[in-house]
Amino acid sequence: MAKDAPPRWDRRMQQRLARGEAAALGELYDRFAALVHSQAHRVLEDDAAADQVTREVFGYIWENPDAYDPKQGSMRSWVARLTNGQAVHRLRQHEAAALADGGGGTAEELEQRVRRAAVAARADYIVTSMPAPLRAALELAYFQRRDYRQTAADLGVTEDEARRRLRLGLQLLSTAHTRPLEGSSPPGYGRSL
Repeated sequence: MAKDAPPRWDRRMQQRLARGEAAALGELYDRFAALVHSQAHRVLEDDAAADQVTREVFGYIWENPDAYDPKQGSMRSWVARLTNGQAVHRLRQHEAAALADGGGGTAEELEQRVRRAAVAARADYIVTSMPAPLRAALELAYFQRRDYRQTAADLGVTEDEARRRLRLGLQLLSTAHTRPLEGSSPPGYGRSL
């Protein structure tokens, strides 16, 4: 995953994009393309569709750099929110088309698939946008299978601090099931970019 960028970087990047600096888009792409593609792929389970969402997200950013509001969070968080909204929108379109063609199951099954994808997208967004210390603790504990003692040692913090970070990170993740992704998106998100 990309490292957190300082807020100053976010503001400068937005200003460069607003001036139409192609190099800025390239830098932004280098920093966040893997994040965008992996989140889109998690929702869509299709490389070609994830590639398309990646192009759409960066195209939207290029055309609408002023849509980013630093007061709402980091640029990384904004890019993740755009990605999740677009991926869920594309999944909904695909599943609705399959339903109309008679090959997608029932309307209830369609809604369940979209709901599961939306929850997964929201969980990805939450992890992506949480503060770096919480994200690092969760990544160590869950991806590298470290217990809280090992996590504390790897992060150079006390065991109490490691437990606090893990607990808070898990509490944030638990909201993925209770708040729908679409409902938390700003205007213009979650529809075709």
